Formats: sequence, structure tokens, C-alpha cells
Amino acid sequence: MEAVEKVRRLRAMGSLCRQQAAYNSMKKWKLLAEAEYWDHLAELVLSSHFQECNAASSNEMERPQTITSTNDARRETISAT
Repeated sequence: MEAVEKVRRLRAMGSLCRQQAAYNSMKKWKLLAEAEYWDHLAELVLSSHFQECNAASSNEMERPQTITSTNDARRETISAT
């Protein structure tokens, strides 16, 4: 849940920048750009988190096949061609 909390905080920073931009016309564009930056960071963290989760779940699903003897390997090679 650490990644989810980090995403929440990054998005809160973006929201805060947008709120400040609404009240500060002199720095409006700078604050909006900063909000985009925070949102971009949140997307990167979230994307990275899902990639890690998907990699972990795909590794759990794959079971390595072990060959017990060379005769088994030869049969598999012949049958594969």
C-alpha cells in the first residue's frame, strides 16, 4: 500500500498547486505547470507499481519444467520439430 499512499500524496500536491493558481493570477501558469509535474510523477509511480505487480504475478504463474533425464530431452526436441 506504500505506492498507493505515495500516489495519493503526489496528487494532493497537484491539487494544491491548482487551488493556489486559482487565487494567484501572477503565478497561475507556473503553478499549473507544477501541478502537471506532480500529476506526471503520480502516474509514473502508479505505472511502476502495476508493472511490479504484474511481473510478480507472472513469475508465480510460470512453473519451470525440469527434465529428469537426457532421453526426455531428446524426445521433447524430436517432437518439437
